Amino acid sequence: MRASIVAGLFLLAILTGAWLVDRGSRTGSFTSYEAAHLYEQVYEHVSNDFVDTLSDSVLYRKSVDGMLYELHDPYSVFLSPDRFTRLSEIVSGDYAGVGIEVDIRGGSIVIVAPFPGGPAERAGAQPGDRITKIDAKSTEGWTGEEASKALRGKPGSPVVLEIERPGSSAPITLAITRQRVHQSAVRRSALLDNGVGYMDVKAFSDSSASEVSHTVEALLGRGMKSLVIDLRTNPGGLLSEGVRVSDLFLDPQQRIVSMKGRIPSANQAFTDSGKQRWPTLPITVLVDGRSASAAEIVAGALQDHDRAVLVGRPTYGKGSAQSVFPFAKAGGLKLTTAKWYTPAGRSISKIVIDSDDPDADEATLLKHQKFRTDGGRTVYGGGGITPDVLAGDTTVAPADAALIQELGAKAGIFRDEVTELALNAKATHSVASPDFVVTPAMREDLWRRLAGRGVKLSRTTYNDAQPVISRLLGNEIARYVFGPDAEIRRRAASDAALSKAVALASGVKNQADLLRRASLEKSSADSLAK
Repeated sequence: MRASIVAGLFLLAILTGAWLVDRGSRTGSFTSYEAAHLYEQVYEHVSNDFVDTLSDSVLYRKSVDGMLYELHDPYSVFLSPDRFTRLSEIVSGDYAGVGIEVDIRGGSIVIVAPFPGGPAERAGAQPGDRITKIDAKSTEGWTGEEASKALRGKPGSPVVLEIERPGSSAPITLAITRQRVHQSAVRRSALLDNGVGYMDVKAFSDSSASEVSHTVEALLGRGMKSLVIDLRTNPGGLLSEGVRVSDLFLDPQQRIVSMKGRIPSANQAFTDSGKQRWPTLPITVLVDGRSASAAEIVAGALQDHDRAVLVGRPTYGKGSAQSVFPFAKAGGLKLTTAKWYTPAGRSISKIVIDSDDPDADEATLLKHQKFRTDGGRTVYGGGGITPDVLAGDTTVAPADAALIQELGAKAGIFRDEVTELALNAKATHSVASPDFVVTPAMREDLWRRLAGRGVKLSRTTYNDAQPVISRLLGNEIARYVFGPDAEIRRRAASDAALSKAVALASGVKNQADLLRRASLEKSSADSLAK
C-alpha cells in the first residue's frame, strides 16, 4: 500500500512538472505571479524534504548565488562582508596597517618594499628584511594571507616586528604603530635613457589621477622628454578615475567614453572637461592581455584621439561597467549595469565565437569591425584593444619551457633561491654598480643552492636557460641592492615591449612624430609577416 502511494505521488510530481514545462513552452515564460509561486513551492520542498537539513539563511543565499550564476556574467557577483571590505580597500587604496609590500620566500616573509612615508619605512624597515616574528610569534611557514592579517589592524594599535637583515648578525626589533596607509596606484616610476619617462600604473583607485599628475610633473622636473605609461596587468578599478586620467591628456570636449544601459542613470557620455596639462609631451602606452576595464578605457580614449601610441599585446576585452550596491551587515552586490564604448564607437568586449561555424575565427570577425581614429588611422573593435605596435612574447621560449617543466612543483624553491642570492649580494656588498653583469659564478652559485635544496635539473637544461636565469638574477639583485629605479632600468633592457616603447619614444619631437614612427614600425612588421 505504501509503495503504491509513493508511486502515485511520484507520478503526480512527474505529471505536474510536465504540465509546468508544457505551460512554459506554450506561453514562452511564466507570469511574475506564476514564477513567484513556483519558487515558493520549490523552496518549501527543498527546505522540508531535501535529504540534508539546510537553514533558511543558507537556502536564501544559495538562491542569490544561483540567480547571479544564471545571468552568465562573470562580473555580477554577491560580495560577502569580507569580500566587500577587500573591494573597498582596492578601490580606495586605503587600509590600516604598517605599509609594506611583502612576499613569501622559502617559507619566510620578505619585505619587497616599504611604502614611502609609511609607518614601516619611518620605523626603519628596508627591502630585503626578513620578518621572523610578529608580536613575538614565529612567522615560519606562514602564508601571504596570514601575514597580511597579522600586519593589519586598527589605526593606532601597536605591532612589533623582529627582522633579520642581510649583513646584520643580530635580529632587529621594529616597534610600529599601525596607521591608515595608502597603496599607491602608481607603483613605480623612473627616468630611462634618452629622456624617456616610465610610469607603472597598477590600478585605478580614487587617487589615480592625482598620483599620475604628480608623477608626470616629477619626471618632467628630472628632464623627461617623452612618457611611457605602463598599463600591463592593470585590472582596472573606478570608471571615474579612468575618465579623470584620460582627461589629463586630452583636449576640452573630446569624448572619453560612452555608457549604455537599461536604466537612465547608466546612459551617459564622459567628455574632457579642461585643457590638458602637457600637450607637447609624446605618450606611449603599454598594454597586454591583463589590461582590463578602466585601463582599457584610458588606452582606447588615447588611441582613438591619436594622443598615444599603444605598444604590447591585445587587451583583455572587458567592455562592461559594474555598479556596487551595499547591504547593511550583509556585504553588497556588484552588478553589470552598462556597456561602454570608446570615442570612435568601439565595443571592445570579447567576441563569442560560434564553434559550429568553421569560418568564424576571431581574426576574421575583427576585420569586419573597423573604426577610424581622429587622424584617420584604422582601429578595431571586439576582442580587446589591439595595440598600434605588437611587441612582447606570446609563447614561452623552448629553453625557458624546458626549465619550467623540469622545475615542476619546485619552481617556488627556484624563486626562493634567486631571492636568497640577491639578499646575499646585498649583505656582502659583492655588487658595486646597478649595471653589473651576471657572471657564470653567480649562476653556478644558484645551481649549487638548488642542488642543496634537492632540486634536480639536467645540466643541459640549466645551461640552455642561461639568458632567462641571468635576467631573473639581475632583476632581483638590482631590486634588493639598488632599489626600484635600478630594477626598472634593468628590466627595460630585457622587456621586449618596454624596449620597443623606449626605442619608439627616444628622440621624438612630438606626438605626430611618434605616430609616424609607429606607422612605419607596423608597416615593416606587416611586410615581414607576409
